[in-house]
Amino acid sequence: MLFDTASNWITRLSTAHKANALDAELKKIRRYKLIIIDEVGYIPFDQDAANLFFQLIASRYEQGSIMVTSNLPFGRWGEVFGDEVVAAAMIDRLVHHAEVLTLADDSYRTRQRRELLAKENRASNA
Repeated sequence: MLFDTASNWITRLSTAHKANALDAELKKIRRYKLIIIDEVGYIPFDQDAANLFFQLIASRYEQGSIMVTSNLPFGRWGEVFGDEVVAAAMIDRLVHHAEVLTLADDSYRTRQRRELLAKENRASNA
């Protein structure tokens, strides 16, 4: 299993691409049963980054598992990748054999912070 943020995945792929070693890097990544890509949508991608990210998704398609986390619905991924067509192609490959989980609740960090503030307020009012 390999885990990293979307931004770090792009850095890794960009470095390999600049060294003319992108195919070798994608082949190395394909050896893992699962890759996890965290924070898709946190930072928008330029065109080169979007194309590298697409190559990562395409190289894994039907070859291995991918877990992706994002705070954005698929309908907004065109904004992230700057290209609706590239975003649609990625989404198509990601969801083809996928279980998509949509979480509508607060993040655990937000919940913990709210609980801490409530506890502090109770203590100061006592």
